[in-house]
Amino acid sequence: MRTAALITAVIALLVGLQIVASHNGFEGPLHSLWEDFAGTPKSVSVPWAGLALALVGLSWRWRFITLGVAVAVDAICALIRVLSGGPMTVGNGAVIALAGVALTAWLGWEGAAKRNALRAAALGALLILATKIGDVWLHFTVMAGPNVRDRYLVLADHAFGEPSWVMGRVIDALGPAVYGVLHWVYIELPVAAMVVAAWQLRKVVPTGIWPGHYLVRTFLVLGLLGPVVYLMFPVVGPMFAFGHDGHGLQVGNYWPHIVPPLDYHPTPMPFDNATPRNCMPSMHTAWATTVFLHSRRAADGTPAPRWLRWGGMFWLLATLTATLGFGYHYGADLLAGAVLALTVESALRAPERGWDRGRIALVATGFGLLTGLLLAYRYLAVRMAEYPVPAGIIALGLFAGFVSVFYYTWFARRTEAPAPVPVAVGT
Repeated sequence: MRTAALITAVIALLVGLQIVASHNGFEGPLHSLWEDFAGTPKSVSVPWAGLALALVGLSWRWRFITLGVAVAVDAICALIRVLSGGPMTVGNGAVIALAGVALTAWLGWEGAAKRNALRAAALGALLILATKIGDVWLHFTVMAGPNVRDRYLVLADHAFGEPSWVMGRVIDALGPAVYGVLHWVYIELPVAAMVVAAWQLRKVVPTGIWPGHYLVRTFLVLGLLGPVVYLMFPVVGPMFAFGHDGHGLQVGNYWPHIVPPLDYHPTPMPFDNATPRNCMPSMHTAWATTVFLHSRRAADGTPAPRWLRWGGMFWLLATLTATLGFGYHYGADLLAGAVLALTVESALRAPERGWDRGRIALVATGFGLLTGLLLAYRYLAVRMAEYPVPAGIIALGLFAGFVSVFYYTWFARRTEAPAPVPVAVGT
């Protein structure tokens, strides 16, 4: 009944969003899904990341069959598209193969094999659907926030040393090769999440046991909660509000070489009807922080392999560098995104522990800190610019304290995982 209710709710949400999107003249999730199946996919990596996540629930034999079908279908679709004058891209085969896995398992398999395949396919499908819903939500932020609050954030960011301006100049100096690597890391965050999640779920088929918590759960919850703040605190980012990409509505062409003069009487500023208001909080920071956390250890508390730990650290540092250096975010956005990630992770991690006093206190502290930051950015931005050193010390000190408590709760004290109950795996 819960599964049926969830499927019904997802379908209703997609239909509702498609109706709103069609009414307002932009692409909706159902239209985007249809393009993935029979048109030109919007993304190359997301469909394949979703399929790769679905493969963790299949035996090796079915993994090879599914991959073979996906590659063949993708090649045929790409050839037809190119011969018809369309772009050279891929992604159709991954989506079609993912749907085929779900239908085959649902109609033809039984027992644990069916449950594992359907659960993994659902995770892959949710990853794809989340990106479709997120694209629509960005249009909603424009509709809900005609006026943006970048003038407040640039004042608050004075307390953090204007990191976006600093990193923007650094990336300019490092040249196009570094820019290209960072840009790839920034846009391919779902690939990093898929790699970590696939490693966490690698033992599902041979053991029949799903871990109580893994990356995808936090990823999806962050995608539901974080964008709600976009509507409460619409911000477009330095390169738009203070740079040459502001389409004539920017305060001036300051970013990244000139720090704008401090305006101690900030007001919301009108902006265009195309640029998403998706800066506060930085969801790339939140998701990259989650990738880093889940690349540290396995579900039983044992250290992850070195390549995964180093990869998670690289992805986090490169993502933070890109978000600032490309002018997409202020430092204040990154701080809020990291707090959000640690708060959501604290609510979901180690579900067998239950909601004891430690978890409640940690989640409440994170929620309070995030709320306090948002209120400070809005109502104390002038004070933060007037007294940048104490303001920065207070904000960063509170964050450091929260990180310390998070580490002590979930990483410093290793707790024994409860003995799993084996589940027979079907053939």
